[in-house]
Formats: sequence, C-alpha cells, structure tokens
Amino acid sequence: MSYLDKVIERRDAVKVEMDAILEAVAAENRTDLTNDESAKVDALVEESRSLDSKIEKLTAQAAADAKASEARAAVADVVMPKVGGATVTREARTYTPENSDVSFVKDAFAAKFSNDYAAQERLARHTKEEEVERRSVGTGNFAGLVIPQYLVDLAAPLARAGRPTADFATNKMLLPPAGMTLNISRMTTGTSTAVQAAENDAVSNTNADDTLLTVNVRTIAGQQDISKQAIERGTGIDQFIIQDLIRGWHTTLDNQILNGTGAGGQIQGLDGTSGTNVVTFTSAAPTVELLYPKLADAYQQIQTDAFMNPTHWVMHPRRLAFLLAAVDGSGRPLVVPTLNGPMNSVATGAGQAYYGNSGYSMMGLPIVADANVRTDAGAGANEDRIYCVTAPEFHLWEQAGSPFALNFDATGAGSLTIKSVVYGYAAATAGRYPGAFSIVEGTGLVAPTF
Repeated sequence: MSYLDKVIERRDAVKVEMDAILEAVAAENRTDLTNDESAKVDALVEESRSLDSKIEKLTAQAAADAKASEARAAVADVVMPKVGGATVTREARTYTPENSDVSFVKDAFAAKFSNDYAAQERLARHTKEEEVERRSVGTGNFAGLVIPQYLVDLAAPLARAGRPTADFATNKMLLPPAGMTLNISRMTTGTSTAVQAAENDAVSNTNADDTLLTVNVRTIAGQQDISKQAIERGTGIDQFIIQDLIRGWHTTLDNQILNGTGAGGQIQGLDGTSGTNVVTFTSAAPTVELLYPKLADAYQQIQTDAFMNPTHWVMHPRRLAFLLAAVDGSGRPLVVPTLNGPMNSVATGAGQAYYGNSGYSMMGLPIVADANVRTDAGAGANEDRIYCVTAPEFHLWEQAGSPFALNFDATGAGSLTIKSVVYGYAAATAGRYPGAFSIVEGTGLVAPTF
C-alpha cells in the first residue's frame, strides 16, 4: 500500500468516526452536541482538512510525475529510438553537493552581470525543479532566486543556536501574499449568564466587547560582501556564505520569538508580551528543591488564568544541566532515566540530553532546550529564564520559502565587491491568550555552577 493509499484510508476512517457521532446525536433527537462530542468533531474536522490537503498535493504530484514520465518517454523515443530494455527513472538535479562543475552562486552572479546564457538556463531549470519539489510553498511567486535545498540542509561552518522554540509552535502558517500587519479580534468583555431569580425577571445581559490585536510582519535579513575573485575562482562559496546567512536567519527568528520587544522593527516576543504570568524565583543559594514549587506555580497559573493545559517547558541548556546535576541528600540524581524506574524524581528522560528536544520531561511536559533563551537578564545581567508555554497559542507566520531570496548588487564595483543578501518575512504572537504562558525569572536563575 502506497503512502497516498494510507492517507486516503485514514480519511475514510475519519469520516466513518464523524458520521457515527452525528448519527448518535440524531438517534437521540438532540440538536446540540455535548462538549466532548463537539471537541471530538472539531478535532476530526481539522484532521480531515489536513488529510484532504495531503491527498490533493499527493494526487497532483502523482499526476505531474506521470505526465513528466510520459513526456520524457516520448522525447526519448523520438531522439533515440528504443533498442533495449533500459529506462531512465531519475534525472540528476542541476545543483547538488556532488556536482562540483556548477555553482549556484557563480551562476547567479554570471547570469546577472555577464548575461551568461548557460548560467541563466541552469537557473531556470533549477527553478522548475523547485516548483516540482516544493510545490506547496509557491516558488513561482518568489521575488528572488530559489536557494537550492542542499545549501539549507548541510552542516554550517559556524555553530548556530537554531530555532527549537519556533519549530514546536503548533500554529505555523504562511503569511498572506500582501500586507505588513495581521489583525486578530480579541474579546475583552464577554457576555454573561446568571440564575434567573424569579419567573419573568430580566435575565443577565452584558454587551460583549473586543479589541484588535495587531501583529506586525517583520523583516529579517543579512548581507555579506564577497569579492568577485571568490565567486569566479573560489569553491564552496555556496556552503560558507549562503548557508551561514540562512542559518543565521532562522536563529534570529527564534531569538525574536523569545526576546523580541515589539519595538524598533522587532517581533513581539514572549518577554515583550503584556499579560503573561510572571513567577519570581528569589534565592541567594538556588537549588532544584527551591525551584520546583515555582515551576508548579507557573504551571497552575496557566490553568487558572487561561483555562488551558501547558504543553512545554522552554529553558536554556545550562538550566537543563542544572536540573540534571541536582542530587538528593544521599547523592542520588533527581533527574533520572525512565528505564530505571525512578522514584521521587522531579523530572525524567531518555537518559541523554539533546539540544532542542531534550528527551526529558517535567510535570508531564517535555523540556525544550534552546540556547536563544537570554542569559543576561536581571540586575546582575546573569540570569536566564524558564518558560512554561502552551504550544497551540504560539502563532507563527513565515513567508513561503523564507529566507528565499539571493540578490547581487554591484555596490563595490570599484573594488570588485559583490553584495549577497538573504532575507525573509515573519510574524509571531503569543498575545491572543497571554495567560497561556508563564515566565519564571529572578535571582534564583543566575548562572549555575557545577
């Protein structure tokens, strides 16, 4: 069974499950669904939409593949009639790490400044390849050149903190094609219900009111001046320059989601969002034992204020190490692997810490280790923070394919200098329900010693 068949089979199962719920409601002569039934139907509708989208994309891809195979076979028959049983099943992409004969950066430069027809043809072919490979992100609408995917995936020469927090955000969406703001209506005054004291008495009545939550679209960009000699005579420019700019873009986005102030072109990050729960941990001699109640407070405040269940902890790797290093009065670690059957532990894990998704959990919530968490907070500029977050209320919009453009501007023609620019657009907010997030801060979170 193909992957498409499995998706279709699951879509059919979702329909059967949804029909069963609605038929049960109809059989009981009810017009309203219970809260559990409504939640289940909403989840099934959301899953069915996701499956429908997958089916549409996979079907379109299958049709395109079949059409391309037919065209390839027809051309092959005309140019070189079949004399044996060999069939071409795969054609190499234009730009790959293994193909050292051509360079994306060199071709981009040659196409723009030298009117190199061969370079233009390779870039055009690469764009067509990207339209097939990444059809869902709309490469045909890109304002600049589509950067080869292998330049994004290969290891960068400079270590970057990456985007652990941005990647677990549940509500990741594409930015609309135009506009620099997104507007969300937030109800600030709700309707009211109350017991009717006596028959014919006026029932409770409160006028609902809302306010506008404006989310600004922000530009994240980076540039690098490259000598013309490096582009024309060098090797590996793609990896060293473009890839580092791309990874830097993603790291900046993650940093902004956590620390952005909302001013000066910044994203309104968690630290800059008004209305989040703040828990202060004050201690001159901090321990995990003293920290733990503060974490529980951060957890309960989300349930109390937003009536939601938090989903993740986000902390700096040094704070995760602080937990891992803690021991009880007998020298036994407080954070232990689940396979050892832990007793009285504050957290558990797979036995080894990983960057990003650490593999550890606390109070039933997975711990995300993110080095973009600031470590210069507080009066002494040496405190980090711990975030208790509700992932479904992390809303992140990114431009399709961002960072997607590579521009060359001959700003230093007199010195044979070419400027390379990578940029993209993004917007994020935790402001729809600020109470769905808690921030633990204070002198108890100064740099730990080991």
